[in-house]
Amino acid sequence: MYIIAIAWLYVVVLMAATERSITASIFTLMFYGILPCALLLWVLGVKHRRHYSNKTSLHKNMHDAHSENT
Repeated sequence: MYIIAIAWLYVVVLMAATERSITASIFTLMFYGILPCALLLWVLGVKHRRHYSNKTSLHKNMHDAHSENT
């Protein structure tokens, strides 16, 4: 997942480098690179965040159950 984002950001940096003005370069970098990659990583990371959340809550529940028994 990260290799795709890194490759896309590489392409966008090259696109931004060929722009005629600094403003166009910044907008190209923002709207073609950073925002889409952030959205992509956020959407694809939902599964991992949910898994981590379930794992920590399960661990906490097991720890609470163990401390109640002793």
